[in-house]
Parts: sequence; C-alpha cells; structure tokens
Amino acid sequence: MAMTAVATRAPAARRSASWLLTVILAGQFMAILDVSIVNVAAPTMRADLGAGGSALQLVISGYTIAYAMLLITGARLGGLLGYRRLFLTGLVVFTAASLLCGLAPSTGPLIAFRLLQGAGAALMVPQVLSLIQLSFDGASRARALGVYATVISVGAVVGQVLGGLLVTADLFGTAWRPVFLVNVPIGLVLLVAGARLLPSGHVRREQGLDLPGLVTLSLAVSLLVVPLVLGHEESWPLWGWISMGGSVALFGAFLLVERRARHPLVPGHLLRTPGLTAAAAGIFLVMVAYGGYLFSMALHLQSGLGDSPLRAGCLFIPAAAGFGLTSLNWKRLPARLHRPLIVTAAVVTALGELALAAILASGGHGEPLLEIAFAVIGIGMAGTFSPLMAVALAQVAPAEAPDASGLMAMMLQLGQVVGVAAFGTLFLSLTPSAHAITVTEVGLAATSLVAGVCALPLLRRR
Repeated sequence: MAMTAVATRAPAARRSASWLLTVILAGQFMAILDVSIVNVAAPTMRADLGAGGSALQLVISGYTIAYAMLLITGARLGGLLGYRRLFLTGLVVFTAASLLCGLAPSTGPLIAFRLLQGAGAALMVPQVLSLIQLSFDGASRARALGVYATVISVGAVVGQVLGGLLVTADLFGTAWRPVFLVNVPIGLVLLVAGARLLPSGHVRREQGLDLPGLVTLSLAVSLLVVPLVLGHEESWPLWGWISMGGSVALFGAFLLVERRARHPLVPGHLLRTPGLTAAAAGIFLVMVAYGGYLFSMALHLQSGLGDSPLRAGCLFIPAAAGFGLTSLNWKRLPARLHRPLIVTAAVVTALGELALAAILASGGHGEPLLEIAFAVIGIGMAGTFSPLMAVALAQVAPAEAPDASGLMAMMLQLGQVVGVAAFGTLFLSLTPSAHAITVTEVGLAATSLVAGVCALPLLRRR
C-alpha cells in the first residue's frame, strides 16, 4: 500500500511541477512578446496618435528601459518577500498596465503606461529563474531551462507575427490597441492559475535590501540604456555620450558600494561560483547577437525588401524552430559533449551569419537559402545559449537563486538592448540596405565568435 501511495504521488508531483512551469513561462513569454510586438504596430501608432519620432521611440523603448533598470531589484525583492508574491504582483502590474496602454488616449499617457508595464515585467521575470532553480533539480532542471530558452526565442518571433496579424485585422477599428489588450485575458488566467499553483515560502528575510546598491546600479543601468535606445533617433547628441560616460563612473561606484555593503546585490562569493562569470559573459554576447540579428533583419526585410510585417515575421519561423528544437534536445547528447557544444555552436552561428551576409548581398531574398541560414543561426544560438544557462546555474546553491537569477536576467535584457542599439545603429548608418545588412551580419558573426571565446574556460571545468 505504501509503495502504491508513493507511486501515485510521484506522477502527481510531476504534473504539479509541469503546471507550475507552464504558468511561470507563460508570464515570461508575455514579457518577451511585448518587446517585439509593439515594433510592428509603430507606424499605425504614429498615424493614429500623431506621435513624433522621439515620442514613438519612447513608446517602443520605455518598456525596455524600465525592464532593464529594475531587474536586479525585482530579483532581490523576490528573495525578501517571496517569489510567488513578487511573480503575482508583477503580473498584476503588467496586466493592468497592458489594459491602460490599450486604452491610452494620447502619446504621453501611453509612454507612462509602457514604463509601468516594464516595471511589472521586471518584478515578474526574475522570479521565473528562481522558481525553476528551487523547484527542479538534475535532469528536470536542465529540461526546464531548455523550455525556458525556447520561450525566449519563440516569444520574440511570435511577437512580430502576432503584431502583424492584429494590426492587419484592425479588430473593431481598434488599429494598434489589441497588441496591448491581448495581454489582459492571458494575464487574468495566469493570475488565477498562479494563485493556486505557485509555491509559497522561499523567503530570505536575513538578506536586507541594499538600498545604496539598488540606487547606484539602477542609475548606472538607466544612464547606459536610455542613450543606447534613443541615441540614433536623436542623432547621438552630446547628452547621450555624457550619460554613457556617467554610467561607467556609476558602475565603478557600484563596485565600491558593494564591497562595503552588508547585503550586496551581487555577492562576491556568487561571482566566484565555478563557471558563472564566463557563462554570464557568453550569455550577454549571445543576446547581443540575437537582439541585433532580429532587429536588423526585421528592418531589412520590411524597409529594404518591401515585405509586410506579417511576411517578415513569418520568415523568422525557421530560426525560432531551430532554436526551440535545439533548446529542448541538446541535453540528449552525452554529458562529455555539453561544454564543447557551446563553442562549436558559436562557430555554427557565425558561419550561418556569414552565409546570410552572402545570400543577401545581391539585394534579393535568396530563398530558400534564406530560410536555411535562419534555421542554422537559430540552431547555433540555442546550442550556445541553452548550455551556457545550464552551466551558469548548475553550481548555484538554492539559497543564491534570486541573486543568480537577477544577474542572468539582467545579462539577457542588457544584451538585447545593446544588440539592438549597436547593430541597429550600424545598419541604419549604411546604405543601400543590401550593403547594410551584409556588413551588419559580418559584425554579428564576429560577436558570436567572441561569445564562443568567452566559453573556452568552461572546457577546462568538469
């Protein structure tokens, strides 16, 4: 009888864990979706609201600015107040802000609501990795992280496709508003499910809230992200360069503050975790390449080749499929190949990007080679990113999960922001479009190779 009871509880526990993963990754999916879905609606917003270039850029990027600034804060608050509470709180803020964005009467309120939406995402998203870290171990954790990586990839592509569908459909004459309102019913369902399924507890009240560190880091990140996001639109004004210089000084000040902090945001012993720093650097560069690839290719397909938003989004499906399948299956390789896979996949990504540069150099789509190159790039990026994420978190103790999750989430988000800003600026500064995308893809290939170089120290660890 006892054995039967145990056998019955085991499948039930697995089902419970699967539902938990579904809920938290659905929240992650919405947060990623909102980075890309609004890009497609930008021209319609400009016409409907009469928004100027800078205002429209703030509508698109305000979300990312608030998101990147507050990620570390959200991670620490999760440890202090409980991951379940912070996930649900962030979800409430995100869902309410999505409704307000969809109902915004003008550009000013829309910008404010987008900032609020980014703050909600920053409270919610760091809890995802923390909950995975605490709720799964061994092979089940690796599988969960594989699904997590897939969600990140697919969310960005689905955002472009779904944005194109919703804007084209013009439901009930609402134009761009459904790209925000679509989050509301999903958010409400997740709130009900999360309240029932997410575990309570996991509170670390012994760790204080390092307010000097939070303020210094948030200012440093904002001074870096704001000019990166708005620099090209504003023709790289002097204030942007001063801001970025100030961010370097503040990052240095943050290191000094953390040395004296009683409860540092990023404890020194966490950074000494085997493989964590190298993996974090590699993840940052992979996301730089990923963000730059998605943004520059979307611009080239729509502006250079004249594709509709929907067609441009659909062309990314092979990349998303390659990324997703690789993320879910790389663990099937023998364990001795997992770390070498990181470097090999970085080379594969670079070769795919160089091939894409050659395919697009003539000025056409180059199909079906275009889709093949996209798939290769997706496979390579997943083969780098997913094992790096597993290595980064494998040696982290459960007690350090919120700090490690906040660090990884910040690397992910900042990497995408830097990628969009750097390679978007490179692409937009060159003409014609075919030449611009060729040069940009070569730069992306070099970035992918550097990500592989960052992972080389991991080959010496077992």
